[in-house]
Amino acid sequence: METTRSRLAQGTWYMGEDASRHDSELDALRTGIDAGLTTIDTAEMYGDGASELLVGEAIAGRRDDVYLISKVLPTNAHGRRMGESCRDSLRRLGTDHLDLYLLHWRGRHPLSETVAGFEELLREGLIRSWGVSNFDTDDMDELVAVPGGDRVATDQVLYNLETRGPEVDLLPWCRDARVPLMSYSPIGHGSLLRTSSLASLAEAKGVTAAQIAIAWVLRHPDVFAAAKASTREHVLENRAAMDVTFTPDELDQLDQLFPRPPRKVPLEVL
Repeated sequence: METTRSRLAQGTWYMGEDASRHDSELDALRTGIDAGLTTIDTAEMYGDGASELLVGEAIAGRRDDVYLISKVLPTNAHGRRMGESCRDSLRRLGTDHLDLYLLHWRGRHPLSETVAGFEELLREGLIRSWGVSNFDTDDMDELVAVPGGDRVATDQVLYNLETRGPEVDLLPWCRDARVPLMSYSPIGHGSLLRTSSLASLAEAKGVTAAQIAIAWVLRHPDVFAAAKASTREHVLENRAAMDVTFTPDELDQLDQLFPRPPRKVPLEVL
C-alpha cells in the first residue's frame, strides 16, 4: 500500500551531521510524522549519508507511515553506479524501497542514461517513482523527449516569496504536463524572516513570518514543499503553516512586497 504524501515534507539538509543535535533532530522527525508530516525529503549528499542514517532511525518500525524521498548525485546517475547508489541509500534508511527518487541536479551524464537507470530501479521495485531537482523549463523539455522521460513525477526547485521566477514559465509548464512542482527552502535561508514588512503582516495575522512563507508556497494546490525543522517546536510551527489561509488583500500585499519578475529569469539554485 502506497503512503499518501503530505504536501509539506520534512526537509533534512544539514541534519544528522552534529552528534550534539542528534536527539533533538530525531525527536523533531518523529514529532513531524506524528503530526501528519509523513513526507520526508533527504539525499545521499546530505552529510555524506548522515541525514539518511538519521531518517532511517526516525522511521524504524513505521516505514509504512512515511512517504520517503531521497536524491542521487549527478555523478552517480548512470549505469551500474546508479543502482549501487540507490542501494546504499536504502541501506542507510533501513528500507527496501523509496517512494520517490530524484536526480539532485543535472550533471554531465546524458538524461537518457539517467532515465534508463530510474526505469531499471522501478522494474526492480527499489523505487516507486522518480523525478528531478533544479531543472528549468528547457531541461524539462529535453527530459520528456527522452524515452520514458514523460514519467517524471516532480521537479523540486527553489521557489519562495523572494524567488518567484518559476511562476513565469516553469510552474505553467509543470501544470500543462501535470507534473507537480516541489519547493525547497520555502523560507529561503532565513532572509525572509528578517524582512520587517513580512514580520508586521505576520503579527497582524497572528502567525509567524515562517508560517506565512510556507503557506504562501502551498497556496497552489499542485505545489508541494519541503521545510527543515531541527526541533520539536519548529516542526510543530511548520505543521501549523498548513492551516494558514490568505485573503485576497493579503495576497495583494505580498505581491507588492515580493513582486513576481516580469519576464523569465534563470532558475536559482541553493
